[in-house]
Amino acid sequence: VPSTPTRREFIVRPRAHSTNNTSETMGGGRKMIVGGNWKCNLDVAKATALVESLNGMEVGTTEVVVSPVFIHIPMVQNTLKKDIAVSAQNCSFTGMGAYTGDISADHLVDMNIPWVILGHSERRQYFKEDDEFLAKKLAYALEKGLKVIFCIGELKEQRENGTTMDVCKKQLEQVVKMLDPEKVVIAYEPVWAIGTGLVATPEQAQDTQKQIREYIASAASADVAAKIRIQYGGSVNGKNCEELAALPDIDGFLVGGASLKPEFADIIKACSGKKRAHPSARAPTAVHMLDSDRIRAPPWSQRAMSQPHCGDAGLWVLRTVWRCHAHKFCHKLS
Repeated sequence: VPSTPTRREFIVRPRAHSTNNTSETMGGGRKMIVGGNWKCNLDVAKATALVESLNGMEVGTTEVVVSPVFIHIPMVQNTLKKDIAVSAQNCSFTGMGAYTGDISADHLVDMNIPWVILGHSERRQYFKEDDEFLAKKLAYALEKGLKVIFCIGELKEQRENGTTMDVCKKQLEQVVKMLDPEKVVIAYEPVWAIGTGLVATPEQAQDTQKQIREYIASAASADVAAKIRIQYGGSVNGKNCEELAALPDIDGFLVGGASLKPEFADIIKACSGKKRAHPSARAPTAVHMLDSDRIRAPPWSQRAMSQPHCGDAGLWVLRTVWRCHAHKFCHKLS
């Protein structure tokens, strides 16, 4: 009989896929996503306590991903509820081999870790990971089937001298063609706001993320821009998350310090129930406005649909006939 894992002995088991881990929602909108980046924090006891806290949180319709320290991942995988996915904080630009200290995307796949964070400003700043190097990392991670939170953002002096978008475009330039909305999430994190208590104003955050989306539309495609999710990161907490989550181009958050605290539940809740309509969606036509004052279903279809013998199949037929009727009417108007 296998022994029960002790406090410091964990067996890695394949986790069931989260029931809340797709970027699409009904209607094709962008699903809100919240990431918790634990960075280089917590010992085993504190990580265990945090997992217990997460297991008691309601995620609602929000996609939630947490990123523990590498050596804590097996414990988190084995004890965290399946509604929350697990991410690594980094991975190598290459596969397994003579790369002392590195962890490859192959290792993450083998460990059933579905996500990885790449391009975080701390990796760029302290480990000198430049745009070319990060493009290699992203390409290899995607090739191996990982989903990626890819971070970008400007320094304080760059914000002050008006070059924010020049910086963001440069950081995206070598990866923009790889931005598959089903596999990549962009995290816009102004570096001056990370862990400082400073937060971009709602106007700054929305304006910058709107311009990032516009750049993706011009450099990749309008479809990619409409579907790609863009998180905001930088001193997000329980007090400011509601206002930020209401902005149309903010599709969630990448959270640092607050992800280690009970207020992480408030941040998740602020995103739950929200979805972003694709900006590229067609303007409503009369066919989409069946309940408007201008166009209503003809009396014969209203009467028929109210009959008790009109089941689901009958309703579908009647609604299809009515849509054809409305379409012909609109065509005559045009």
